[in-house]
Amino acid sequence: MTTVGIATGAGRGMGLACARRLTELVDTLLLVDRDELAVTAAAKELAAAEPEIEIQPFVLDITDTAGLAQLAAHVAESGTLRAVSHAAGISPTMADWRRIFEVDLVGTARLAEALRPLATAGTALVCFASMAPLLGNLEADPAVGAILDDPLQEGFLDRLHDALGPAVENTGLAYAWAKHGVHRFVRREAVRLGPYGARACSVSPGVIDTPQGRREALAQPAMAALVEQTPLGRMGRAEDVAAAVAFLLSEEAAFISGIDVLVDGGVYAAVRERAGR
Repeated sequence: MTTVGIATGAGRGMGLACARRLTELVDTLLLVDRDELAVTAAAKELAAAEPEIEIQPFVLDITDTAGLAQLAAHVAESGTLRAVSHAAGISPTMADWRRIFEVDLVGTARLAEALRPLATAGTALVCFASMAPLLGNLEADPAVGAILDDPLQEGFLDRLHDALGPAVENTGLAYAWAKHGVHRFVRREAVRLGPYGARACSVSPGVIDTPQGRREALAQPAMAALVEQTPLGRMGRAEDVAAAVAFLLSEEAAFISGIDVLVDGGVYAAVRERAGR
């Protein structure tokens, strides 16, 4: 049976780096991105480098429910879903608070919902979260947690705004809460997928040298301070994160599910140590 992989956000940066690693795991690889030019170019590049793998670009906004249904149908027609790297997302400087939640958390839940019926023994999903909620020491009270755990419920954003207050309109805080929601989501998804022999995990990148990361660094001087505190003494590379994703999707990680893997060069540990926590 032909195995199929999906790499979202595959037009550039960490999503593309993950796509390169997925060529080691599947027979057919779908590169998903809303940027048609970028994802088409990425598909051509990978196809030239990996001629034995079928590489297909798939233009899609991850919040488009109808488009996600088309993606799932295409996978079902192509073979067995083996691996999903879900890197598509936006950061604080790219949109308002509502759009950040819609893409980073609601979009993640919609993608998982669309692909869940295709899960079988050996299927693995890795969703991108962030170290932001860890650094912010976010912890949802039961009321907020209940809302975050049901991102597909009608009125989700209004209910969340009522629970967290106007402060959530700050895009940095919205981003941290959305990624905290992703941490929570993969734990629940792991429980849902387990009976099928399938797995779900998340990765939380630190400060990574990508076009999107450099854009955030220009707007947030605190990121430079985090790099200075990083025990390994450098920014991360997209390949560093992709290596962790590739492991989590591999058969070597067959008994790992429902966890988050922090890929930050040790900066979270350094910040906690400095704070005496």
